[in-house]
Amino acid sequence: MDLKPEEHRIVLLNRERLEVSGVRRVASFNDKGIILETNMGILHFKGQGLHIKQLSLEQGRLEVEGEIAGLEYGETGEERKGRGILARLLK
Repeated sequence: MDLKPEEHRIVLLNRERLEVSGVRRVASFNDKGIILETNMGILHFKGQGLHIKQLSLEQGRLEVEGEIAGLEYGETGEERKGRGILARLLK
């Protein structure tokens, strides 16, 4: 299946391999966690022995191998800019 550039998809295989589309940039990574900016917001995943197998920002694709323990979405920078400091603190 071919994806349009604006589409976002996550495929997790046996908690050992993760494929993500819709990736805009990699904010940080190490063997215990990776933080991505996607077209659906900030995506943070945690685990052990994580390593980036393939990354193509032109295609918006990322493949990671390792023991994946969890995935969590957060707000994008644009969403945070629209709210004041008090609203962000009380979230």
